[in-house]
Formats: sequence, structure tokens, C-alpha cells
Amino acid sequence: MRKKVSADCSAKGLDLAIRPLEPEDLPEMLDIELQGYSHPWSEGVFLDCFKPSYRLWGICQFGSLVGYAVVSYILDEVHLLNLCIHPGCRGRGAGRLLLRHLVEEANREGMNQVILEVRLSNSTASKLYRSEGFEEIGRRPRYYPAASGWEDARVMALLLQP
Repeated sequence: MRKKVSADCSAKGLDLAIRPLEPEDLPEMLDIELQGYSHPWSEGVFLDCFKPSYRLWGICQFGSLVGYAVVSYILDEVHLLNLCIHPGCRGRGAGRLLLRHLVEEANREGMNQVILEVRLSNSTASKLYRSEGFEEIGRRPRYYPAASGWEDARVMALLLQP
């Protein structure tokens, strides 16, 4: 039986730390994923991301995982595939901190840009990405599964500084 992650980020001193993720973190990642999305990734999809061309970052509070980001490195481009914060920790800066970390790492590794897709209905995430300098560069029709069919994705990009 999988342990249910019960995150409480309401404390004033959040004590957040970012670290690389390992396959051993998968049960906590899956629990956060299931609480965060209507159409969550499977264990197999996550396992497939533990390869050299991917970076998986976790954000922890007091040692417990409260969020993660999965990015793919292709040539000089970073593709943010998944960023999820435990529902109990949203709106308190954990997602922004994790996003900034992955952008800094991409810059440090000499990448040229970060791209991502976000559901058109996810205005909170879109607002976060815009506030961090991402710009909409296009749309992907019928990209995400939805309760009543499919939903379009907003494609966003951030050019990195050389």
C-alpha cells in the first residue's frame, strides 16, 4: 500500500529545499501526481524519465517531498514536461522556487530555451509562467485529455541568457 503524502505548507518557515530525485522517490511522486491532476502520469511514464537526458527535481519541506519537476534536455532546449506541487502547498511559492531552480540549472548547462505546454484552463500556472518571463508562442489543439474530450494547450517559451 502506498503512503499518502500529507503536506502542510502553511507554516511560516517553509524550510523548502530542492534536490535531484531518484527512483526511490516514485511512491511520493505518484501520490502527489494523483492528488494534483485529473489525468495523472502512470508509474511507467515516470520510470521512463530516469534517463541521462532528463532532470527530475524535487522540492521538500522538512525532508518530505511536496512537489517535483520533470524536464527533458534535447540538443540546446529544455522541455518542462511536468511540474506538480502538493495541493496543500500551492500558492506559497514552492512552484515558483522549483521553476526558478530548473531555469537556473538549464542556464548553467548552456541551454538556449525552456519550453512547456499548459492547459488553457490552468490560469494559475499560466500566470506563474508569464510572471517568470515565459511568453506564449503557440497552441496545441486537443493536447490534453479532459473530462469532456480534449483540451488545447498553450505553448510557452523562455529564452535563456547566454
